Order: sequence, then structure tokens, then C-alpha cells
Amino acid sequence: MDFTIIKHAVEVDHGIKRLSMHFIKKHAAPGRARLSSELCTLISEEFERIGLTTLPRTLPSSESAFVWVIQRESVLGEVAAVAAALAHLDTLGMNPLPQVFDNYPKAKDNLS
Repeated sequence: MDFTIIKHAVEVDHGIKRLSMHFIKKHAAPGRARLSSELCTLISEEFERIGLTTLPRTLPSSESAFVWVIQRESVLGEVAAVAAALAHLDTLGMNPLPQVFDNYPKAKDNLS
């Protein structure tokens, strides 16, 4: 997997870039015919290794879907990490702000 182009594109755009899963797959596994959930897991692990994160956190297996790729050490990356931790606590029933996801229902779906 060579994500040099993706990492550079994210850095150039101030820590965030919207990319299609087709574009990501093309760089992750150009010889693969389709984007499987296993490949999405490998892509997420490689992104994590090189300092990137995504929204939604769980990558979709549809090549027509778009995701946000975020530099983990950027301000926005840190905000996404805090929000993901809050979503995880909400799933566990331990959210210190239980009404927050009532006001932002799409946020929780993208953070888990």
C-alpha cells in the first residue's frame, strides 16, 4: 500500500481531504477487483500507522462512497478523536453529555 499521494494531499489541504473510496482503493490495492471490508480494515490500519484518520471511522466498502481523510495530529484530527471517544462512551452508556447526540444524530454514525 502506497499512500504517499494521499498523505501529501491531506497535508497540502491543511489536514483534511475528501476522497472517494475508489481513489483510496486504487492506491491501496490497484490489482484488486473490489473493495472488501477486509481491505477497508487494512487501509484503516495503514492510515493509522502513517498518522491519518477518517470520517466515517469505519470505511465503507462501496467504491462510490466518499470519506474525509484527516491528519491525526492536526487540530481537526484531535477534535475528531475527542468526538470519537465521546461516541464510544455513549455506546457504553457512559456519555457525560447524554443529549449531545440527540442534537447531532449523523455525527454518532460517522464516529463509531
